[in-house]
Amino acid sequence: MSVTISTHVLDTGTGKPASGVRVELAQQRAVVASGETDADGRIPELARDLEPGRYELVFWPPSPFFTKVEFEVELGDGHHHIPLLVSPYGCASYRGS
Repeated sequence: MSVTISTHVLDTGTGKPASGVRVELAQQRAVVASGETDADGRIPELARDLEPGRYELVFWPPSPFFTKVEFEVELGDGHHHIPLLVSPYGCASYRGS
């Protein structure tokens, strides 16, 4: 089995998806996948066929305060959906399904 990743960004300040947000996936600071969110704020397939392990997920959100949001995650086999909720002065994430 292998690792796949999807994501989406929701601007909770406006209550709308955030389109055009750059997202990178790196392992030991080397970028292994990247993309920009679509009109629905999603990247349905940011990465696929990865090995399980520790990765950094980096977002450049539409916020006047958070210019870069980075999460370090340990990914096992299977699909992982990791969204970002961002407002002008707050952000959060969770493991989606």
